[in-house]
Parts: sequence; C-alpha cells; structure tokens
Amino acid sequence: MQKYLIKNARIVNEGKVYTADLLLEGGIIEKIGSRIDPAYGVTEIDAEGQYLIPGVIDDQVHFREPGLTHKATIQTESTAAVAGGVTSFMEMPNTQPPVFTQELLENKYTIASETSLANYSFFMGTSNENYDEVMRTNEKKDRVCGIKIFMGSSTGGLLVDNPLALERIFNNTELLIATHCEDERIIRHNLQELQKSGRTLTAADHPVIRSAEACFESSFFAIQMAKKFDSRLHILHISTARELPLFGNMLPLEEKRITSEVCVHHLHFTADDYDRLGNLIKCNPAIKAAINRDALWEGLLDDRLDIIATDHAPHTRAEKEEDYLHAHAGVPLVQHSLLLMLRYVEAGKITIEKVVEKMCHAPATCFRIRNRGFIREGYHADLVLINPAETTTVSKKNIYYKCGWSPFEGEKFPASISHCFVNGHLAYAHGQFDTSRKGQRLLFNQ
Repeated sequence: MQKYLIKNARIVNEGKVYTADLLLEGGIIEKIGSRIDPAYGVTEIDAEGQYLIPGVIDDQVHFREPGLTHKATIQTESTAAVAGGVTSFMEMPNTQPPVFTQELLENKYTIASETSLANYSFFMGTSNENYDEVMRTNEKKDRVCGIKIFMGSSTGGLLVDNPLALERIFNNTELLIATHCEDERIIRHNLQELQKSGRTLTAADHPVIRSAEACFESSFFAIQMAKKFDSRLHILHISTARELPLFGNMLPLEEKRITSEVCVHHLHFTADDYDRLGNLIKCNPAIKAAINRDALWEGLLDDRLDIIATDHAPHTRAEKEEDYLHAHAGVPLVQHSLLLMLRYVEAGKITIEKVVEKMCHAPATCFRIRNRGFIREGYHADLVLINPAETTTVSKKNIYYKCGWSPFEGEKFPASISHCFVNGHLAYAHGQFDTSRKGQRLLFNQ
C-alpha cells in the first residue's frame, strides 16, 4: 500500500485545531508530529491552509441494494459519500427483500466488500415476526452496528407495532437499538382529518400529517421501553422541539444509555421551503416549522442531540414528481452533509471543532467503533482534507448519486473536499476516484 506524508495540515481533532504533519503507512496513522521526515520514499501532500479532519461517519443511510437499485446501489452511493468526506456508513434494512434474516444481512456485507469505496456496516431489520433471527444478531456484537426498529410507517412489513414483540426485543437484544419514532395511529388520524376537506393535499401538508405529536409520543414510548429493560437505545432523526426534553446532557456520551441523532435536512430546511421544493424535501419524519429547526440547533450545541447524520434516502426524480400522497419520502444528502455544515461554520452558527465532534467523534463513541473517528496514532487512516479557499457549487455535473439530483442544486458551499482517504487509500482527490481498493467492514468494541 502506498505511503503518504501529509504536510502542514490544520488538524481538527478532539476539540483542538493545530498544525502538524501526518504519516500514513499500512492503512493506519503511523505518526503525528510537528515535522516528520521519513527515511524512506513517500507520496507527499502539501496541505498548507487546509483542514484535516477524521472521516465523517454517517450512522443512517439508505443505499437501496438489493432490490431497489434503480434508485441507488452501494457502489454509487458510497462513491458519493467519499466525495463528500464520508468514509464510513451504517445502512438501513428497508431494502427488497427487507433484511429479516442473517442470510440477507450477510448478503449485504458481501456486496459491500466487493463494491463499496467507504467502510460499511448494516443494521439488522425487525418485524413483528422475526424475533429469533433478530436474537441471532447477538452473536455478532463486534461485527454489526445494531438492530433497527421502525416504530412508524414503513413498507415491506418493517413496521413493528406489536407491544409484545417490542418488549421481547427491548428486553433481550444485546446490541444498540436504533428506532424510527413516529406514532402510526396519530399519522393515520391526521391524514383522515385532512382528507375530509376534499382538497388536493400537497407537500406542505406533510408536517401536519406526520406531526410533532406523532414524533413525541413514539419517542416517549421508546424511551419508556428502554428504561424499563435498560436497553441501549439510539433514536434517529429527531425533528421536533417537543422531543428535546426527553434527552439529557449531564453524562458524557460514552456513559449514555439513551442517545439521539439529528439530520442535516432538519437543521437546514423548514416548512417554508415546501413552497419552493415541494416533494423534493418530503421525508419521514417531516421537515417542520422553523421553531423546530431553531430548537434542534439549541439541542445540538448543548449536547442533548449527540450525532449529526443524513438519513440519505435517494429516489428517482420521477418518483418525487408524483402527486403528494404517492411521492416517495426521502432526500439524497450524503455527498453534501459536511459541506452544508461548513456553511454554518462560516456563518458562525457552529465551530468546526463541534462539527467534527458530532459527525466524526460522536458516531465512533456512540457505536463503539473500533479505531476510527479520531486522528490518533494507530487508528485507521480515514481522513479528509478540506480546502476553505475553494468553493463548491452543486450541479448535475458533480452530483454522484445514482438518482442524479440534489435539493442543493445551484447552491454554493464555502469550501471543497480536496482529498479523502479510506484506510490509508486515497479514494478521492480533486474530482477523481481510485476504486482499486474497497472499504472495510466496521468492527465494534464490546
């Protein structure tokens, strides 16, 4: 494997920014120092003026393979991820067929080992009927990121709404439980009430149907269940001000039993954007009124919300252009999440140290990922160079999602991703990819 020496980088790591050199050898960070002059040949990269951060770890993506590959594949979306500085991802089980067996779970790992540019892990799926298969995942605690429970609307039998099934899973799983929390009963009631008007519903109705109440009631129920059984619970994509009091910031992240995630689209868009973007920003849970976005920022900065992720969920443009009730829910985001957060750094909303904490360190800590998420000697060399002197304008020419579109088309971000290393392999540099090496399966400490 090629050896690299990154010179004069402005390293952002563990709450500090400082200038140093890094030596990468054998896929790991061999040495960090103020001046490194190895006695053997290396490929040198002068990073003067650029930030060097750990690779982003996205704990919630939907890469659609197998079964929905007209939307995306592990290969296409991991390529987009690496171009955006995301070096590791954790992918969800709502593919076709849903990941309800260990055989289907391992099939995804096989596909990723052959095609993914980024490092990877996959959640085991749950239904009302596959308890025994879910429990078999306990044997893979060091090799699987967790199990996923949809406690709100989904497809393919992924909705788990049987209280007895939920109790058995919360009581007996030894892995992290990641939940999508929206109350199905409330959602159906809200939809029925709106349909009584007889008018044509639009994307602007989405946050009324998938309301803050639906999110709160489901999150509250999940937390009650986790506390009852002392489960390790991670609630995904918090989207409301009302949910924030459910989470605390009195313990360090590594000691929390109940953790939370906020997604970039809920930090950026509001219900006002439906007039401009319509179904393109239809997602579950819904993007809601601005008061919620403002509260999410407050919860992120005071550490009630632990992780920034994407819930990257690509659909074809045609699927998004159907009428509101039939338009597919989800937004492609993984290529632009870091760049979006850097815009908020420039605006003074958040520091770059805090962005690195929430997108790199916290996922590694929350999921106990082995030797990733930090710039430390002996850790895997998952690294990203950010050039703040070069802007990025999003266009169809530089979108790598298979679906070919982004809600950010035409927007300019105040930086660019110049280099992305995955396990010491320079997978991306200045718009060019090296696919000769693939990512690795994530491993977890117990």
